[in-house]
Amino acid sequence: MHADEGAATINPVDRTEAGAAPGPARSMPQAPEPDPRMPRLAGSPGFREFMQRGWADADRTPVIPSGAPAAAARHRERLSAAAGGLVIAIAAGRAPMRVNDNAHEFRADSDFLWLVGAGVEDAVLVLEPAGGGHDATLYLPSPFRPGDEGFFADPLRGELWVGPIAGLAEYADVLGVRTRRIEELDLPSGALLAGTPPTTGPGAAIAAHPRSGELARVLAELRMVKDDWELAELRAAVDTTVDGFAATAFEIPAAVRRGGERWLQGTFDRYARTFGAGTGYASIVGSGAHAPVLHWVRAEGDVDPEALLLLDLGVERRSGYTADVTRTLPASGSFSTAQREVHDLVEASHRAGLAAVGPGRDWADFHTACMEVLARGLADWGLLPVSVDEALSPEGQQHRRYIVCGVGHHLGIDVHDCSAASHAAYQGAKMRPGMALTVEPGLYFHAFDETVPPELRGLGVRLEDDVVVTADGGEVLSRGLPIDAAGIEAWMAGLR
Repeated sequence: MHADEGAATINPVDRTEAGAAPGPARSMPQAPEPDPRMPRLAGSPGFREFMQRGWADADRTPVIPSGAPAAAARHRERLSAAAGGLVIAIAAGRAPMRVNDNAHEFRADSDFLWLVGAGVEDAVLVLEPAGGGHDATLYLPSPFRPGDEGFFADPLRGELWVGPIAGLAEYADVLGVRTRRIEELDLPSGALLAGTPPTTGPGAAIAAHPRSGELARVLAELRMVKDDWELAELRAAVDTTVDGFAATAFEIPAAVRRGGERWLQGTFDRYARTFGAGTGYASIVGSGAHAPVLHWVRAEGDVDPEALLLLDLGVERRSGYTADVTRTLPASGSFSTAQREVHDLVEASHRAGLAAVGPGRDWADFHTACMEVLARGLADWGLLPVSVDEALSPEGQQHRRYIVCGVGHHLGIDVHDCSAASHAAYQGAKMRPGMALTVEPGLYFHAFDETVPPELRGLGVRLEDDVVVTADGGEVLSRGLPIDAAGIEAWMAGLR
């Protein structure tokens, strides 16, 4: 390939394979000398001296959810009781890089949030045995403030770049936990580590400690039963999500005209960021043939005014607790005959699942109840190649062609909460008061699935509610949204 004269060219480098004989050395082009008319700021003595003075103080009080520090202290006590004399470390993690030197927004590891009550990037919580319990110390990086060179030179931790940042004193005061500089962290070899440790910077040394699957399991199982503060956070997240559904559905006519699925996705995401911390997961907005795609987060399509629109949305609070709610709406405001038939079957399955939630019930009960209704309905439509009994047997499962996903999961500080728990403590356990979960049956008839009649192809319906197990049954937190077809049509008409 011939390069134009004066254009940039690639200088070939040695591509010797590992273990092969090295080829001739090749020199790389030298970087040009810096233009003396453009001095580097960090190297300018006058600039550096002038930047050290003349800065007023700032308010650096961290924004912490009300009640979070006290709840985190109770959670640490529960972990301490389970940990015996072990040293425990939980790392908060670091925002992943999006591209080059631009990072995604930081969201702390869920176990760290549960035990600290706030997300602090690159921080590590250490619990050390003391007096029959554990003492907690939060190790964190210090921000660069006026007087520090990093104040103006570090775009990640320099306050001139990112604004006032809480430091050791502010977090110690608000969280009620002893704080120390991350450079002072020295974990003993037998410490158990969970979370996401930093791989670079002052705290990177702890990355050599293997992460403990046993500690992750214990934490997941401790988080299964929510306390009153956690349930209040979940209720608030769901209430905000219900309002966000209304704001999003109101925009359907606008999305039909212009903007499509992304207009609706952006509407909810803006609502979640305004009235919460953001979304608890990537918002799913699927119109028409995209509705059966389980994780359609690309939102690249138009909104078909005659098709169904599947919205799977959840607001996350600053505490990390998130809602997870799904409704399937007719974009026109009215279900067609085929759309209503599918929706009615999913609704019947959904109600059966909700009725199977209660203390002492097997976790699998609501799954079984949902699947029985779906399998019988599919058989009635002639879509199963075997009997209902055979389909529901472990060796059958033919009905799962149209619902390959599960129909519910634990919910809390993760959208798929407690996923590190053992099978015996999760799928093999009994429901207990204080557990929070989703019930979310659906039917997904893909546009290219030739086993279903043409009128069903491209239809996807899911109904998902957030439920808390109570002393005598289940409380549906998301009951502010209707689940029946007539109720959805009336709700949509009221919005317009």
